[in-house]
Amino acid sequence: MDAVRVALLREVLAGTEWLGATRRFAGALRGSVVSHGGGLLLVGTPEYEPWHLAAHLVDEAAWSGTPELSPTLVRHAARPSDPAHLSVGLGRLAAARRGETLLVVSGGPEAGAPDVPLLERVHDARRAGATVLALGGGEGELESMAHESLVVPEGSELDLDTVQHLVSAAAGENSLPKPRGPRRLRDRLSRLADHLTAPPPTGW
Repeated sequence: MDAVRVALLREVLAGTEWLGATRRFAGALRGSVVSHGGGLLLVGTPEYEPWHLAAHLVDEAAWSGTPELSPTLVRHAARPSDPAHLSVGLGRLAAARRGETLLVVSGGPEAGAPDVPLLERVHDARRAGATVLALGGGEGELESMAHESLVVPEGSELDLDTVQHLVSAAAGENSLPKPRGPRRLRDRLSRLADHLTAPPPTGW
């Protein structure tokens, strides 16, 4: 999702709880990594690796001049033969220390629930002093361990992938735009659909 589509989506969501919630969570993420000088670990579940979010955070880190946002993607099935940026396994969580931030993405049909080994590693990282953030599912032990969480309930207007786009874009912002007045969500969704399906302008 490019910047134009993110802007259109925000127009649709203006006045809803999602815009404020994603910006609050993004603010917590950015505040944690910047105040501690970086050290962002990003991990999903055995069924779901948030590589797309990792890529967006790398882009936002570069565009915003905030290198602390660039994450280390921690993988459940990493192999030594993988490229360096894809070869970090769960053992990295055991080395998490105070000043580092651990962002866990899970929940719903897209990502599944964190398994017991992951929960144990997240618990150990928190005990070692890492800041834990949870994005996605809002049930179970993970949310209780998180210092900050953003729940994406099943059946909500936005799916987990869309919420990740909003969070990464907001994390890279150096200032927040002024809020717009409320409008009906159905009307805003209709307007977004019109923008995305409109034919390109002539003369190109």
